[in-house]
Amino acid sequence: MIPTSSPSASANRSRRRKPPAVLASVAAFATVPLLLSACGTGVTNGPGGAEAADGSGETVTITNCGRELTFATTPSSIVGMMPSQTELLIRLGAVDSLVGQAQTDVSPLPDDIADQAADIPVLSTDTPPAREDLLAAAPDLVVSPTEYEFTAEQGFASIEQLKQNDAQAYVATGGCLDRRSTAEVTDVLTDIDNLGAILRAPDVAEELSRDAEARLSDVETAISDVPRRTVAQVFVDGNSLQAIGAGVEADIIATAGGENVFDPDAPEFADFFAAEITPEEIISRDPEAIVFSVSGPESEQHTRDYLERTFPDVAAVKEDRLIAVSKSDLFPGTLGNIDAVELIAEELYPDAF
Repeated sequence: MIPTSSPSASANRSRRRKPPAVLASVAAFATVPLLLSACGTGVTNGPGGAEAADGSGETVTITNCGRELTFATTPSSIVGMMPSQTELLIRLGAVDSLVGQAQTDVSPLPDDIADQAADIPVLSTDTPPAREDLLAAAPDLVVSPTEYEFTAEQGFASIEQLKQNDAQAYVATGGCLDRRSTAEVTDVLTDIDNLGAILRAPDVAEELSRDAEARLSDVETAISDVPRRTVAQVFVDGNSLQAIGAGVEADIIATAGGENVFDPDAPEFADFFAAEITPEEIISRDPEAIVFSVSGPESEQHTRDYLERTFPDVAAVKEDRLIAVSKSDLFPGTLGNIDAVELIAEELYPDAF
């Protein structure tokens, strides 16, 4: 899958992340009135009234990927399908409700919360969990970065199969199939609000959103007056070269102040956010920076070697502006998207920070 981390990317991730001061449990907010959001979240009186399991007496309804999800009570058996989603759930105070975490080898959890996940059962390491393994965890909520994790043809539990087993699936807003190519960094704010409502933790969600918005605002302010540098964003697999021209990946570049040399409206990105290209297409555009995703130190070194060998006369290589970003920070619905914005902006415009 296009779009964990190199040592440099991990170090930046730990240094940059500014978690809210309060990471209280969901239960602490069970009696707080839910906030209405403008992103598909609704609150109605539930049939259980005061007898609802979470004590709120309210039903939360979420529109997600065109599906309506209804929660009469707070989910108590949750699975995070990627470390990025597990992190978000922990930061929203749901650690005691997590009955499984998946794809754990994709990226490490940030240092400040890694210990909290130590006792959460691991359902898979480098791929989504098999159907049987996910259903055996008996979740009532599964949170995923994309709809791919529910592909029945791959042996994964489908959304319908989860529903038949009394579980609902929440997919990151930017990972919905019809939005994958138009996703934005700020989609994670929608996910924070939605999950905060589902978990009956609006105060924690509000604080997390405030912190994320402040970090993005700091970047915007810092680069407001700098001349924009041109950027090519690529994915290298062996000697295969792909350009990233759309999706949250491209919006990360734009938010960091880069001018993408690949046009998201170009025909090659009409159906998918990435397209295979020839080296000549990079050479002809001569970007001032090249951003590439990495899954570890070996992949970072391999990609750097490939870029330096293939594009010795391109400005990005001559000026040593090759920017490695942890692959996990490019997945939809992760706070890592903001880490990536900060990292890229600082690499593009070091004098602005």
